[in-house]
Amino acid sequence: MLRSLVYIFTLLLCSYASSAFSVSPLQIMVDITPEGGVLKPPPGEYSGPVIIRKRIVLDGQGEVTINAQGEGTVLTVIADGTEVRGLRLTHSGTSHDRVDAGVLLKANDAVIENNHIDNVLFGVHLQQAHGNTIRNNSISSVNEEDPTLRGEGVRVWYSSENLIEDNEIHGVRDMVFSNAPDNRILGNRISDSRIGMEFIYSPGNEVADNSISQNVTGIVVIYSDELNIHHNSIHKMRNITGYGLSIKESSQVEVNENEIVHCAIGMVVNSPVHPENITYMRGNLLAFNDAAMYFYGEKGGHIIHGNRFESNHTDVLVSASSSALANDWAGNQWDTYEGFDQDGDGVGDSPHSIYIYSDRLWMDRPKAKFYRGSPALELVDFVERLAPFSEPELILRDAAPAVSR
Repeated sequence: MLRSLVYIFTLLLCSYASSAFSVSPLQIMVDITPEGGVLKPPPGEYSGPVIIRKRIVLDGQGEVTINAQGEGTVLTVIADGTEVRGLRLTHSGTSHDRVDAGVLLKANDAVIENNHIDNVLFGVHLQQAHGNTIRNNSISSVNEEDPTLRGEGVRVWYSSENLIEDNEIHGVRDMVFSNAPDNRILGNRISDSRIGMEFIYSPGNEVADNSISQNVTGIVVIYSDELNIHHNSIHKMRNITGYGLSIKESSQVEVNENEIVHCAIGMVVNSPVHPENITYMRGNLLAFNDAAMYFYGEKGGHIIHGNRFESNHTDVLVSASSSALANDWAGNQWDTYEGFDQDGDGVGDSPHSIYIYSDRLWMDRPKAKFYRGSPALELVDFVERLAPFSEPELILRDAAPAVSR
């Protein structure tokens, strides 16, 4: 009884302080809230940083701001099962070394949802945190013109089995998963940043139904096995070094039913270190890219079935020492296919083959890319096709191309 009276009295005192001063501390309210209790602070702006050390529900109801005033992380959660919602978290510190963030989560089974996180260096930082839900938050970093000076919108470090869904993330550096297996990243919208998502030594993640647009790069996968990347929209990665999806030294990655559109390079795949390090690519749309796919150091083995290649400047490119011939190409639909389907079975009567002509110029000399599509380069390409001075290089053959009816 006495504890409850002290709690009520303190809330009234803090409410009075909130009305008397523009910024008042929230930490005392958090500290006196009992284990398992619900804290709904009076509307207003409160000073941070704030640390939650025991399981509570902190609900700002969309009317509470925590302002760290440029010092450290705005809100730190170290208590399992905590729920944080309806807050605006703003004005963290600016130290990359300390990873100053809007939210630092060092707990399990917590829920961080419906928050507006802005003017912070890092957005949400999960550090050895498992089984949490990060849902429906708006996250942006400090307003630096150079994205490398911002922090990650979501940083997942040695954390697993988290659900990250329906967040609006823009104007950050990256979303990074480092040594972070078996998370689910669903339905997020990531824009105006450097790298939409980057997976480093992070196997078993599911990436689905996300919209990744107008970043330098879409998704990067490095040494991360058994990812399932499906039903994502990856578009407008137009930087000359940008690409929609890049996979490096990762085994058994599934890339299915994605839209990769309007990118400098749609998808980059490199040679696997081991024979089992292959990519399965099925049912994707690659359209309006400068190059739909690029292979480097390629030794083959990837399964590429049932994809659609439409209105790309070039469908497939390879590095100087590579070929895409050793991959399993079947049932892909190519808008450049020149064969027929006389029996009407939806499969072309002859294979679809891709040869390298003038493309080799700007593949081997990147500066020549400036002239791609110009009358001069188109003339070189036409002459090479009409009367080649040497045998053109065959880099791809789809034995059973799909034909639209």
